[in-house]
Amino acid sequence: MTGLIHTAKQSSTRGMVYAGVMITPSSRAAGRGSLLPKLWTVLRAGYRPSMFWKDTIAGATVAVVALPLAMAIAIASGASPEQGLLTAVVAGFLISALGGSRVQIGGPTGAFIPVVYLVVTQHGYDGLVLATVMAGLMLMLAGWLRIGGLMKYIPQPVITGFTAGIAVIIASSQLKDFLGLQLDQWPADFLPKLVLLATHVQDISAVTLGLGLMCLLAIVGLRLWRPSWPGFLLVILLAALLVPLLNLSVETIGSRYGAVQLSWPVWTLPDFSLARVRQMLPAAFTIAFLAGIESLLSAVVADGMTGHRHRSNAELMAQGVANVASGLCGGMPATGAIARTATNVRAGAVSPVAGMLHALFVLVFVLVLAPWLGAIPLAALAAVLLVVAWNMSEHERIRHFFKSPIGDRAVLGVTFLLTVFADLTLAIEVGVVLASFLFMHRMARVVEFETQVDLLHADEEENEGDARQRARVPAGVEVYQLNGPLFFGITSRLEDLLESFTRTPKVFILRMRLVPIVDASGALALSQLAQRLRDQGVAVILSGLQPQPKRVLENMGMLRNPDVASKGWLQIAPDFDAALLLAEQLVGQPVGQPGAP
Repeated sequence: MTGLIHTAKQSSTRGMVYAGVMITPSSRAAGRGSLLPKLWTVLRAGYRPSMFWKDTIAGATVAVVALPLAMAIAIASGASPEQGLLTAVVAGFLISALGGSRVQIGGPTGAFIPVVYLVVTQHGYDGLVLATVMAGLMLMLAGWLRIGGLMKYIPQPVITGFTAGIAVIIASSQLKDFLGLQLDQWPADFLPKLVLLATHVQDISAVTLGLGLMCLLAIVGLRLWRPSWPGFLLVILLAALLVPLLNLSVETIGSRYGAVQLSWPVWTLPDFSLARVRQMLPAAFTIAFLAGIESLLSAVVADGMTGHRHRSNAELMAQGVANVASGLCGGMPATGAIARTATNVRAGAVSPVAGMLHALFVLVFVLVLAPWLGAIPLAALAAVLLVVAWNMSEHERIRHFFKSPIGDRAVLGVTFLLTVFADLTLAIEVGVVLASFLFMHRMARVVEFETQVDLLHADEEENEGDARQRARVPAGVEVYQLNGPLFFGITSRLEDLLESFTRTPKVFILRMRLVPIVDASGALALSQLAQRLRDQGVAVILSGLQPQPKRVLENMGMLRNPDVASKGWLQIAPDFDAALLLAEQLVGQPVGQPGAP
């Protein structure tokens, strides 16, 4: 197990330090495992009118983004636009009110499109309701059992390959409406879609294609020219105005679904017979997995943007309650939405009240705009989802993985191909199993070639050499030592480092002489840690890099990344003595006498 050995001058803070070993306090661990909503924490600390004003502005901003996405995702999933809007209102409110993140925004997301479409096609909408409720109960059970922390053990290549595969499925699902094809059935599987498209090329509507391309270019242009503007909403409203103005013969929401009318939700109980539950179990598991993974990933992104820490188990419990309520009200599966959460943070949200207000604003917007929503052309919504699919593809991260060790590339590739051409659940299972075997293979090699290293333990007293070593560290410098492989299973430990600082240092030295291997997830976590420290004005020094970690970091571009490597923010030292000399130059204070071990 990788240990984080604190070798800098450290006094006890909210936690305890024994013989230089950072021990996570039980109270903090309990805090992360707590089911207490962040809303309660915020209200107990004091919620001021100025905070409510910021949350109101953020909630209204996110609602403008969420409104077109909720309709587009619902239509692409084989549901009605009302069901997507209802999910955004009901689930969006509950996820913020009960969740473990201060700024999480919940609702229907693109990740659910392929699984929802398949369930609706094969089992009808009643089957989707049952699967959604079952998934919600699974998530509630996961939160109650305090296993939210286990989600972090899903390897990054599996998540990236899975997400990229879903992006391809979303994009392919929009080709029918984007091209204006008049087809009674559009297959759920990827290859049959391509075959059907190839046989109906002559049926493509030039008018619909032209409108779709115009909307697509307009969205991209607005993002480049005015990124703060609500591009999705502006483009679909513009398209809705152009259709009657130019008398365009294209399919709209109204022509396919009729007038958009968001009525008061009616609670319905699905068929909970044993045979039906068994039939829907795979779909429910996939929905629960997607909701859990995406919500916690979104919460982690929000943590990085705000500096707060989410409560993973409270978040899972909230996702479970929201999905049960959404299913019983006639909605769709919901989870934390990364793009909408990031928009919420950038708009100035400071508490979960912003997410609750976002749901209420969506409701108000629908009630006000309902007469005009039916005029929105489906080609415009298809353009919106094509942009969403591109954003989900994580093309930048995939480029980095191409330079990672071959095993990580294989896991990513297999997960991607199975997601696109086979089955979502199978892709997850095979990807995780493959990554586990790869990890065991790497560990076997380490055990074979590495000798045992004596470690400091919490019950040992600090020896004289440790004391001399600490005395050499200048003020304003923090030093940690990684001991063991830096792989996907322990990357979350790096995120806890910043919380252990009594005060923000000027220089952070990370000793890596005892790190024999680094995988792609470890390199990515290390890069994110360096960037977060850089944002706080802290220079990072990596000392004692072994050949394999150094090669992986170089291949993945971390050591040449201008965001972290420029202007001395990230430097490499061959050993600890050299790192101390570099730190002395950066803080302008001499180190102690050499000679410490």
